[in-house]
Amino acid sequence: QVQPVESGGGSVQAGGSLRLSCTAPGFTSHSCAVTWYRQAAGKQREWVAEITTRGNTLYVDPVKGRFTISKDTAKDTVYLQMNSLKPEDTATYYCNPYGPNCGDNWGQGTEVTVSP
Repeated sequence: QVQPVESGGGSVQAGGSLRLSCTAPGFTSHSCAVTWYRQAAGKQREWVAEITTRGNTLYVDPVKGRFTISKDTAKDTVYLQMNSLKPEDTATYYCNPYGPNCGDNWGQGTEVTVSP
């Protein structure tokens, strides 16, 4: 079981940047990939990005070129660097470690608000 804790959200103007953090102790030892999701108020949850155990990354089309997912295994932390933010990026962001030995645990999320 790997329990994530998200942080780093806030309110910014369009064009600004934020870096989200997800501390997930054990994600390396449990061979977990980590996925970022977001959910806007009143809307369904959307997959945003993921990083595999080998460090390969994937992104949903609307954030390509603007968001970067990375990890620091020494700190058991996954990051989502968000640049050139747009109002449509406004959502609560969650990270989810997954894999055969990772369980299915979700944190409280961190809120991102982007004003025009």
